[in-house]
Amino acid sequence: MTTPPQISINDTTLRDGEQAAGVAFSLEEKVAIAVFLDTIGVQELEVGIPAMGGDEAESIRAIANLGLNAQLLGWNRAVLSDIQASMHCGLKRIHISVPVSEIQIQVKFQGQWTRVFEQLQQTITFARDHGLEVSVGGEDSSRADASFLLEAAQLAQELGAFRFRFCDTVGVLDPFSTYEKVQTLVAALNIPVEMHTHNDLGLATANALAGVRAGATSINTTVNGLGERAGNAALEEVVMALRQVYGLKTAIHTERLLELSRFVAKTVNCPVPPWKAVVGANTFAHESGIHAHGVLHNPSTYEPFDPKDVGWQRRFVVGKHSGRHLLNQVLQTYGIQLDDSNSQTLLDAVRDLSIQLKRSLTVDELLALAKQETVGVVT
Repeated sequence: MTTPPQISINDTTLRDGEQAAGVAFSLEEKVAIAVFLDTIGVQELEVGIPAMGGDEAESIRAIANLGLNAQLLGWNRAVLSDIQASMHCGLKRIHISVPVSEIQIQVKFQGQWTRVFEQLQQTITFARDHGLEVSVGGEDSSRADASFLLEAAQLAQELGAFRFRFCDTVGVLDPFSTYEKVQTLVAALNIPVEMHTHNDLGLATANALAGVRAGATSINTTVNGLGERAGNAALEEVVMALRQVYGLKTAIHTERLLELSRFVAKTVNCPVPPWKAVVGANTFAHESGIHAHGVLHNPSTYEPFDPKDVGWQRRFVVGKHSGRHLLNQVLQTYGIQLDDSNSQTLLDAVRDLSIQLKRSLTVDELLALAKQETVGVVT
């Protein structure tokens, strides 16, 4: 199926992201994250779980009163009191989640599958009667019986839901099976399908893209992939992959993705790994002699897109894998030029120290070595 011209991002950092073990946002932090996401152009925000009450409900009300451009969505079980809690928070749009796999229905509804339809009908009807827009999600869609999943989705559509969310709740799918399942769902529905993918096998972003390829038009994301267990599809990965792989627009100002990533990482007191895609510190750092030499001549040799596109600057670091070309290039920025003999002597020293330290060298360490190891330095 041909991919659609634009994909909507529904970020759930404030709901599913906060469900990560050890994460708890304050009201001020939730508001700040919501404002940041809105400012960079995220179209939709899942702002929390109103039924939790207390600080959670207060923060949702505060966000609802901000007048953001982004559409807001509150997460609910298929329970009337949850819907009422969303209304009390001032939300006009809600998401209702129902279990659709055998294991989830067994645990939550004691195996009574008819209750899924009964509670879905009751809550959607109640919400619609009170003027709310409703999206519906099939919890554990990836492990559901295909016929049951389709029946639940079609019922949601008939009752007036504006979208159906396909959830790979425990991250068990691969992109190929995701494509097949979502394609079947898309073909049978008239309402849009949204992807909600988890990263338990490291495939959240890939599965989200597979869903888009199959016809889904909305993706749940979280900043830095924050979320339960191994996390969710990362906002920065999804947005850049859609652009680079499929040429699809998301209306998001990507040049602020690094800033957003750092803000959320600081808020949850959890640094982003340096090798993290798009926003990790090593994303545009070059140490290898072959790579650095190529990038110095033409950045596209070893960079998939311009660092500035996501708020980064290219970095060259000197370490175990560096070559003389990079070493000389870095030193020249500090007004130091070496002859071939001194260049090799310094490179050997750089490699030895890098191995001892088990990392690349800082600028101060490099300059100190240059002073110790070389003779006839021209400055």
